[in-house]
Amino acid sequence: MSESTPISQTPQHAEGPHRAAPGPDDFAVQIADQVESFIVAVTEVAKGDDPDSAVPYLLLQVSQVLLAGGRLGAYEDIVPEERYEPDTGPEPDMDELRERLAALLDPVDVYSEVFDPYVPRSTPVAARLSDDLAEVISDLRHGMAHYRAGRVSEALWWWQFSYLSNWGPTASAALRALQSLVAHVRLDTPLAELDGLDTDSEAEDGDLERQAGRVMAAEIAAPLGLRSSGS
Repeated sequence: MSESTPISQTPQHAEGPHRAAPGPDDFAVQIADQVESFIVAVTEVAKGDDPDSAVPYLLLQVSQVLLAGGRLGAYEDIVPEERYEPDTGPEPDMDELRERLAALLDPVDVYSEVFDPYVPRSTPVAARLSDDLAEVISDLRHGMAHYRAGRVSEALWWWQFSYLSNWGPTASAALRALQSLVAHVRLDTPLAELDGLDTDSEAEDGDLERQAGRVMAAEIAAPLGLRSSGS
């Protein structure tokens, strides 16, 4: 598809039965703006220039990008113009961003998560916020490469598909971890000791449920931009 190809074939928006649906161009621009804002914001946080506001700001940014994901999920299935996905070139290296986030979030980077809440008796698994955020950005950048090349329907298709299959669940898990972290500190309920929990380790059934996170000591709260209700 050339850059001049119209996107009038993209499906109509379905965000509410009583609201006029914005045109495809408007919707694509809005989603792209939210995606770009998230990428820029998390990249800035990862620089570590303002660690005092890192966790609350990440909570805000993940919440906002999930709004974009929810809008994509409410859309009818988006069908790209081309049968096969055009090549977007080499994928950006996410290692530096991942490592910066891991260093910034080190005291609370690892958390436990149930992969699919609808699978009976699911065993929690270890995850890392730094991995999650880097993975979400990787998916979003892939769609942004299509968008910047003028392949708007391809970008919307990719963002919708990867929201349902990958970055949506990943961002949702990160959101729960960030929200839980903020709540534990603000409500003066310290987290239990991780006691060696790691994404590379194998834990016995039930261990991860008891190992909700590392101790949220007073000296950790300030560097992460958190204050307890008693502060």
